[in-house]
Amino acid sequence: MSKKHTSEQAPEEVDVIIVGAGAGGLAAAARASTGGLRVRVFEAMSGPGGKIGHETIDGVTFDTGPSLMTMTGRVREFFQACGARMEDELELIEHEPTFRYLWPDGAEFEVYQDLADTRASVARSFGEPAAKEFDDFMNYSKRIWEAARPNFIESEAPNITSMFKLGLTKLNQVVKIDPFRTMLQGIERHISEPHLRDVMMRYATYNGSNPFTAPATLNCIAWVEMGEGGVGIKGGMRALPDALERIGKKHGAEYIYDTPVSRILVEGNRVVGVETSSGARHYASAVVANADAAHVIDTLLPSGVSHDIPSNSELSMSGWTGVLRMHHNKSRASVRAAHTVLFPEDYDEEFRDIFERDRPPQDPTVYLCDQSASHGISGWEDASPVFVMANAPCEPAHTARSPAVYQMLRDVVLARLRKHRLISARDELVWERTPTDLAARFPGSRGAIYGAASNSQMAAFKRPPNKVSSLPGLYLASGSAHPGGGVPLCIMSGERAAEHLVRDLAKPNQFIRRMP
Repeated sequence: MSKKHTSEQAPEEVDVIIVGAGAGGLAAAARASTGGLRVRVFEAMSGPGGKIGHETIDGVTFDTGPSLMTMTGRVREFFQACGARMEDELELIEHEPTFRYLWPDGAEFEVYQDLADTRASVARSFGEPAAKEFDDFMNYSKRIWEAARPNFIESEAPNITSMFKLGLTKLNQVVKIDPFRTMLQGIERHISEPHLRDVMMRYATYNGSNPFTAPATLNCIAWVEMGEGGVGIKGGMRALPDALERIGKKHGAEYIYDTPVSRILVEGNRVVGVETSSGARHYASAVVANADAAHVIDTLLPSGVSHDIPSNSELSMSGWTGVLRMHHNKSRASVRAAHTVLFPEDYDEEFRDIFERDRPPQDPTVYLCDQSASHGISGWEDASPVFVMANAPCEPAHTARSPAVYQMLRDVVLARLRKHRLISARDELVWERTPTDLAARFPGSRGAIYGAASNSQMAAFKRPPNKVSSLPGLYLASGSAHPGGGVPLCIMSGERAAEHLVRDLAKPNQFIRRMP
């Protein structure tokens, strides 16, 4: 049940206020409360999750956001740091095959939980030479990940100054992450088989970037998914934010929903609390903003406040999403993997449309997630909820695209599914959301799903840190802050912010702004 404070009430002061109950804010709340801090979370929506959303249609509740959990081992470590066992909180589902990729020329390729099984699948689909290329690329992807994880993901947000301070050993690790080639150049050094090239290029979309310009460092994403595996969660991805909230509550964190924060309070160049949309002021020793950095800079912070939060104007891609009520039948064409990807004739053109022509792709890749197969959601009596997505650019800075643009994209997507005989006349679209809708729901995002894009070698140095040293009392935890977008990285972002909080607020004579 939601709790609300009114402007007439004088709520008890806490150590930390967290703005937003997305994955980063929930992780920060769980970790900070585990560390002994008094935590209060404000969220504009009616429950936890942020972009890990859900809706209910005709009695069936389905996910409307992320559809796969990767980096399971790292998420398990986070639960352990909060004094919990992931296995007690979540039931994971491993599905075989994990992904099925389809092309207009009739080619098919399946990805499995075990890398050896995926390698065998490459050989069956594209031949042994392609399988050897796959081996080469996966070894390369693994090397990048092993160098990037401890030095650039688990550590503090990198900047140019910190790079110069690295010792020779660390600089050798920089070389291993292949930062001076583009993602596509890194792929084409190892892979010539065109279908396999498409698969590896698609990992750029996992943080909404452009493989033509993003650094080859992002090729590590292939290892994270194929080498370490991706899983579903029983009941849907929404079970993850529910679990994070439970951990926070167990340690005394307070969650106040349906209560937007309108601004962050600053006194004497120090953050001292927040003001909600009702006009109520809440004070704390620190504030964690689990929001897009642009929203923090442009809306939440008072104008004229000095800070050095980097502002990256190039945002990640967005997407048109929907949920289909897909009826069951026994024909082979309707046998669905947990995740299915339909590639277009020319995948390169999709990225040119989004990043160069600033329009939804004319011939989009279509992604499907059968939520019955992936998350064990029972669905309707004779049909399953199937999430569908097509990539699109984020919204323009000062206007919204015409609804007709997204109607056209939706029609192209549904036509593609009919062509592949994956939907029939009986199936129906029961829910949809456009980038315009996403931008309205998450202020400052312009509909970008993953925060800032990583479309240059300098992008990593522009990502805001988890602790804003130039504005004491302010911390950041979101997909637009370090280490980046996607559910596991957002959890890590919240964890990094909370670790700073526990260290900083444990100091003697810690400043606390008392209620007047």
